[in-house]
Amino acid sequence: MKISETMRIAWEAILKNKIRSFLTMLGIIIGVAAVIIMVAISAGTEASIQEQITSLGSNLLFVQSNFVRIGPGGGGGGSGGLVYDDALAIEEEVDGVTAVVVEQNSSQTVKTGDTQLEEVSIVGSSPGLPSVRDLVIASGRYFNATDVDRKQKVAVLGYTLAQELFGDSNPIGQTVTVGSTKLTVIGVMAEKGSVGGTDFDSRLYTPITVVFQKFTPSQFARIVGDRVFMISVEVDPEANVDDIITQINLLLVKRHEVTLDTADFSITTQDDIIDTQESTTSAFRNLLAWVAGVSLIVGGIGIMNIMLVSVTERTREIGIRQSVGATPDDIRLQFLIEALLLSIVGGLIGILVGLSGSYLFGLFSEMRTVVSASSILLAFGSAAIVGAFFGYYPANQAAQLDPIEALRYE
Repeated sequence: MKISETMRIAWEAILKNKIRSFLTMLGIIIGVAAVIIMVAISAGTEASIQEQITSLGSNLLFVQSNFVRIGPGGGGGGSGGLVYDDALAIEEEVDGVTAVVVEQNSSQTVKTGDTQLEEVSIVGSSPGLPSVRDLVIASGRYFNATDVDRKQKVAVLGYTLAQELFGDSNPIGQTVTVGSTKLTVIGVMAEKGSVGGTDFDSRLYTPITVVFQKFTPSQFARIVGDRVFMISVEVDPEANVDDIITQINLLLVKRHEVTLDTADFSITTQDDIIDTQESTTSAFRNLLAWVAGVSLIVGGIGIMNIMLVSVTERTREIGIRQSVGATPDDIRLQFLIEALLLSIVGGLIGILVGLSGSYLFGLFSEMRTVVSASSILLAFGSAAIVGAFFGYYPANQAAQLDPIEALRYE
């Protein structure tokens, strides 16, 4: 019997029981859709994390504080973490460094004239921030090293913040009150938007020394220096990153009077962070895919169950086909194609449901979704394999029926 004829007969058998066929495919539909949606959620999470890391800038090293106990048993005479002066030392003494940035954040009320904004993000930074974070000054200028050293009360406004405070007026030279401190606007950033959950356009930038003094004062600053959690180091693209890491390690070990084994800081690269996040999200994605795959197995069991019922219902039909010349292979192929058609059609519907579900999930939730072609191929291929695997046993049972007994069946 020709394959085309076998497929036609199998399709007609499916259409004779539309509701039952749809309910049989439902497990496959849910399984395929679940695989696509769950992998899309995981891939979206991974993309958001990577975007957030790369938005920090390029060719960066991150020097972070590892706070340790000072005193007996605490690792010697270490400082217990990083201070602002460490950043200055790295910038001055380490070769191959193009910029060093320290950020100190605060949240304050900002007002000018009759306009007042609550909970504005105040970012105290060093002069290299625009270079490291890929920020562009639209008008005016960014503060320089002299402004930072002299604790000049100046501010650079994000694009949206400038519009909210001054509208169409030119902010340069105007005064804004941050908390109880008056700052003179010297620049406005170009529009950047939100990257990795950070709205760069709604921030106010000011020298980090002003933030230390006015917004995050510490009574221990005169003794141990202004504490910072992280120092971002921009590396010259032509420099050897490993050599620079070694130089920073040796410099900070000497400054903090510790050893490499008892260091109160750690150095990571962007690639290190991305690799760590990717390994975590990859494991999470695989777990989700396996959980969703259980639905496919359940769908396959449903196909096998219905196909066994179909074999029983059509025993006399099988006997008639055998009596007119159909071989066991023809019978086996017919029922196997029926099972495959159920799984393939269910897989196609599942792809449509999965794509729609991924889009709607990303649209109405805060989580990002990214649909990959590999997840669609994986889900559809798995559906076809499940259909063939679970359809073989009923097809084989049909092929082994005795023609005489089949013709006698009522």
